[in-house]
Amino acid sequence: QVQLVESGGGLVQAGGSLRLSCVASGITIRPYAMAWFRQAAGKEREFVAVSWRPSGGGRSYYSDSVRGRFSISRDNANNKVYLQMNSLKPEDTAIYYCAADRSAILSDYGRHGAYDYWGQGTQVTVAS
Repeated sequence: QVQLVESGGGLVQAGGSLRLSCVASGITIRPYAMAWFRQAAGKEREFVAVSWRPSGGGRSYYSDSVRGRFSISRDNANNKVYLQMNSLKPEDTAIYYCAADRSAILSDYGRHGAYDYWGQGTQVTVAS
């Protein structure tokens, strides 16, 4: 059984930083694309960042709204993925989800339907 468990969310002041973690069990993440999505109240789930699988080039991709402020990294040896979030803004407030997929094509990296496995999410609240 595949499980993704996020942690690290919380309340932070605007301009602050948080580091989210996602630990996977039931899979070895090395061949997987590992992504972060978020969903704010009343809004659709949106792509944040992805660390693409090595067989597909292994690059990282970001949404326009977080590029330059957020950084995704992965620790394949420990089956973990991280999202370092700096210069946080109130509009970053959302539930953040970790996602994994082994077979998605690169052009689908921002589409939440492309990912097979999801965590339960962790709440991030940025106060103004």
